[in-house]
Amino acid sequence: MSAPNPAIDIRELRVDYGQFVAVNDLTLSVPEGQVFGLVGPNGAGKTSTFRVLATLQTPTYGSVKLSGLDISEEPEEARRILGYMPDLAPVPSDMKAWEFLDLSCESFLGGSAAERRSRWEECLEQVQLADRAKAMCKSLSRGQTQRLVLARTLLHRPRVMVLDEPASGMDPLSRRNLRLTLRQLAAQGTTIFISSHILGELAEMCSSLCVMNRGALLSSGTVDEVRQALGRQQRGLTIAVISRKEEAAEWLRSQPDVLEVECHAERLVLGYTGTQEGQSDLLEGLFREGFRVSLCEERKSSFEDILITVAEKNQ
Repeated sequence: MSAPNPAIDIRELRVDYGQFVAVNDLTLSVPEGQVFGLVGPNGAGKTSTFRVLATLQTPTYGSVKLSGLDISEEPEEARRILGYMPDLAPVPSDMKAWEFLDLSCESFLGGSAAERRSRWEECLEQVQLADRAKAMCKSLSRGQTQRLVLARTLLHRPRVMVLDEPASGMDPLSRRNLRLTLRQLAAQGTTIFISSHILGELAEMCSSLCVMNRGALLSSGTVDEVRQALGRQQRGLTIAVISRKEEAAEWLRSQPDVLEVECHAERLVLGYTGTQEGQSDLLEGLFREGFRVSLCEERKSSFEDILITVAEKNQ
């Protein structure tokens, strides 16, 4: 049996604006039913990539397929299965939230008033905004507006969703609910391609992700694979020593791959550049030397660290 088509299949995508290359030969494949993150500093090419996927931007060259549909050859068919949420999408200020969704529902789906109402009520429930259905759009907060736009994006039950900064302006509770909603959609087979500046939460909600900078793909894979590929080689270790702390610090300073060791109360904080096996040997050595260790914590590179590293390397 042949493998199924990926939900998103991007091949050698390039987007130029005059002499400026916004996306440079991007090739990427996203399987069905994933929450897939796109990470990168400003100017990385995220929005240009999303605009091409949403059929709003004609690429310089390259191909994009959504569930097997070539968006250049079959744009209307591709739009029927696509849900696109741009960053800070406008909503009409002189309409109530339910009126905005009802009008959108009529445009997308048609059907009777009762059928439309059933659908937009369901979507408002999904984004936890049912209690604001009768509110004027202009009275909604920025985070509530984002949730309303997300509800609109869900109306036609898209198979592929492209979400550009959907959590912008949301409070922590709304962001948590967004994560739950996206995971539920993915479990039902929807593929979600999402970008966000809230990098810790993006890593939390995504099955896999990729990192772009200056239009180029730097790494793609699971969160741990990307962190390992692009993260700083140095890891931070915090070791709690019950007694003989100063002696333990001196012993650690004499070991290979150990950087500066600092003493903080009963804990030692150090940088380590060795392998995981070497780190295990380091701890065994402490025990062998008679130091009583009650805790060892490792701090890996965060995605904020990774983006800072990426940006510094490309200045």
